[in-house]
Order: sequence, then C-alpha cells, then structure tokens
Amino acid sequence: MSAQPADAQPRHVVVLAHPAQHSFNASVAETYCEAVRGCGQEVLVRDLYAMDFDPILRDAERPRRHAGHLSPDVRAELDLIGGADIYTLIYPIWFAMPPAMMKGYIDRVLGAGVTAADVQDRAGNSVLSGRRMLSITSSGAREIWLDEQAQVESLRNVFGRYLFHAFAMRSCEHLHLGGIVEGFPKRFVDQTLQDVHERARKVCAMLAADHHRGLAPLSVADGS
Repeated sequence: MSAQPADAQPRHVVVLAHPAQHSFNASVAETYCEAVRGCGQEVLVRDLYAMDFDPILRDAERPRRHAGHLSPDVRAELDLIGGADIYTLIYPIWFAMPPAMMKGYIDRVLGAGVTAADVQDRAGNSVLSGRRMLSITSSGAREIWLDEQAQVESLRNVFGRYLFHAFAMRSCEHLHLGGIVEGFPKRFVDQTLQDVHERARKVCAMLAADHHRGLAPLSVADGS
C-alpha cells in the first residue's frame, strides 16, 4: 500500500436522494457535512434530485465482457467523485426499498463497468473498490416494526453485505433512523440529528486514523 500525502485530508462524498429540498434527509446530509467540516475534512455533496440525475440505465451502458460505453454524464460524475475515502448514501426507505433515484445512481455510476462475473469473483473494479461506505436511512415506521418485517436486515443484506463484496470495499456500515414522521417533536429531531453528528465524527476519526497510518485504499485483490 502506498502512503497518503502528508498534507492530504480525508475526503467524503455524500449522495442524497430525496425530492424535498427541506426534507429530514436533507437535514441529515447537512448535519453530516457540518460535522465533517468541523473535523477539518473535505466533503462533496451530490443531491440527486437537485442535479436532475437521470437514473435510467440504457442498454449501451450495461457492462458486458468488454468494457461498456460510459455516457458523458456518468464519466463526468466519476471524474468528480473518484478518489474519496468514504461514500455516504442518505435516503428514505419507501415500500421497503431505496428511492429509484438512488438505485439508478448505483446502477449507472457506482457500479459502472462491473459485470456479473466481476461480482461473483469479488473483483468489481468500481469507484467504491477499496473504499468505505456508510448508508444512513430513514423511515416513518420505527426500527422495531421494520425488524419484525425483516426490512432493515434486507436492506443491510442488499445495500450492505452484497455491495461490500460485489465492489470489494474496505468496509460498509448502516445507520437507520426510524419513526421519522411529519410533526414529530423538535427534541426528537434534535436528538436524532445529534446521533448523525456523532456518527459522522466517529467516521472522521476512523479516516484520520487511516491517513495517520498511511493506509491507501485497498486494491481489488486486497479486498477480495
């Protein structure tokens, strides 16, 4: 592994998927970013709805045995977000699934060029390979109810364990915030956002430790 430059700061990419500009999820993203900047680290936000991101994967983009064609918007996005230490995905759970916008971002950007064979061999060379990922999800239902329906565990399996192995990531974690409904008390909002703030600070400490030890992102071979 090569050492990080002495003056390099850990870099976060936050991917937000919620159509409302002033949503709770937007507040989560803002809180996370404030904590990151407070720790002296860099953060880039990709607000998919504000960007009017196109989530539709076209046939020409589908990865096959040979490298598929990357659309100009996907190539530009990869150039912008590449090289981050951690990718933090923030989105609500709708009908037990993430918004189609987030799924499309994974299909077209985070998973660009990764074939089914790559996934099976744990050799997916994507922008996430050797990097860390954190998913922060929210739901109107409380986590105990979701657990009874096995919904949170299902998300952790698909958007956690599966992607962790498919893209040969260094680590993949999940923070779920349940009971997020319209009109809930401000003290509950403040406490929940404080939990996000503390989680972000822990992430920053982990990345700072990585840089202090001179840990480069894992190669595909190292992470397999």
